Amino acid sequence: MRSRIPWLLLAPSIVFMLLLFGWPLVQGVLAAFRSGDSFTVDNWTRMWGDAYFGRALRNTLLLTVVVVPVQFVLAIGMALLLQSRPKLAGVHFYLWTIPLAMSELAAGLVWLSIFSNRGYLNSFLSWLGIAPDGIGWLDYDNPAGMLFAVVVAEVWRATSLVFVIVVAGLQMVPKDFDEAAQVFGATAWQRLWHVTLPAIRPSLQVALILRTILAIQVFAVAQALTGRNFPLLVGETYQWYVNLQNAAVASALALVVLAISLAVSIVYLRTLRRERA
Repeated sequence: MRSRIPWLLLAPSIVFMLLLFGWPLVQGVLAAFRSGDSFTVDNWTRMWGDAYFGRALRNTLLLTVVVVPVQFVLAIGMALLLQSRPKLAGVHFYLWTIPLAMSELAAGLVWLSIFSNRGYLNSFLSWLGIAPDGIGWLDYDNPAGMLFAVVVAEVWRATSLVFVIVVAGLQMVPKDFDEAAQVFGATAWQRLWHVTLPAIRPSLQVALILRTILAIQVFAVAQALTGRNFPLLVGETYQWYVNLQNAAVASALALVVLAISLAVSIVYLRTLRRERA
């Protein structure tokens, strides 16, 4: 009887998780491989053959590869600056976490007012005489400009999430470690690389997995800035489900996003576990 008690206590959570995640997942898999009452792979063929799919996959992976390292460098720098206890440190913390309170769509609209053809950035460049006619950052024939705009908006919006996790990790590191390294003559870079970062490694691991998965699922920021001119996988899922009214292909795209997220998480966990061993 005693061995059953843990399972009885976990049963409500297990049932809740199965209903909240398990059942929709099963329905999504069935929808992706079903046409009427029969099994088919036509939905996948249609997804692979769509002209936007390859671009969306490439843009999603490229955005993730660019955004995540930049966010980690900025977040760690901001956290270390905050740890040095500058004046008005509390004000700095709250200012840097303001983007957390904004939705993706709101952040996208804010940056749309900056990067649009008559936005604040072009007005400023025109005033400086650098680009009198402005720059078409979001023009459909300027993929580099669209990528830059989405990267800047996403870095501004989501770096604060990594920042909060890193700050929480730094609070758990005893100051004795850093002071001992200073006594032995370690430079600031050596203390950072050999003392601080290894000490907050668990926090960095959590932030890395979480932020990478969220970067793969970016949608509203890019949608507000570029529409379908800069397609992403989650944006294409929305297009197929809402605009094209094809839930089957949308389910297939959603499974692609899920597979990439799971693959990245497994690679991270196995790599980090091997390094720890």
